[in-house]
Amino acid sequence: MKDAAASAAMDMLDDLIVCPQCDAAYKLKKPKHGERAICQRCHKVLIAPRKNAGMRIIAIALSVVFLIVGAAVFPFLTIDAAGNKNAVSILDAALAFSGGPMILLSIATAGLIVFIPLMRVLLTLYVLLPVVLDRPPARHAITAFRLSEAMRPWSMAEIFAIGCAVALVKIADLAQVSFGPAFWMFGILVVLVIAQDSFMCKWSVWNSLEHPKKS
Repeated sequence: MKDAAASAAMDMLDDLIVCPQCDAAYKLKKPKHGERAICQRCHKVLIAPRKNAGMRIIAIALSVVFLIVGAAVFPFLTIDAAGNKNAVSILDAALAFSGGPMILLSIATAGLIVFIPLMRVLLTLYVLLPVVLDRPPARHAITAFRLSEAMRPWSMAEIFAIGCAVALVKIADLAQVSFGPAFWMFGILVVLVIAQDSFMCKWSVWNSLEHPKKS
């Protein structure tokens, strides 16, 4: 009798969706492709399925991987001041304070700008590839996706781009600055990361992981 009651309670929970922002609970009704389920209290988008969104996210994620690697290695800026010319990559800038206790700041900067965004993209690929190919979820896929979402606030590629823009305005009168290949890669990278997050319907991913298709 207890097992039946527990099973009925679980079925009721499966029919509910809770807003992650204001905790309002609703009876689950999956919208069609192109439609959105929005919280009536705080207007947060709860479900936003898109047709072929999985393949688009994978394509964007693969592009982001190559752009992150290229942006970290190739010159980001070339500064010419008083006859002294110097080319700097993103990793060079992040690891500029690599001596003494400041090395912790350098490691944190490199992680927030390069390694955490790269890790998020790799985790996204790990989770979505089997789902999009109609295969069982990868091992520990739920943990991987939860970790990816937990790292979202710490992925600060956009903040770095804004900081670079402010710095360029300040030094424009002091030195001649030219953009390297990594600058344009990083600009495209920021746009693609935003596009990837906009295509991602987290409810659809969780639903695919918790209720995988049976082969």
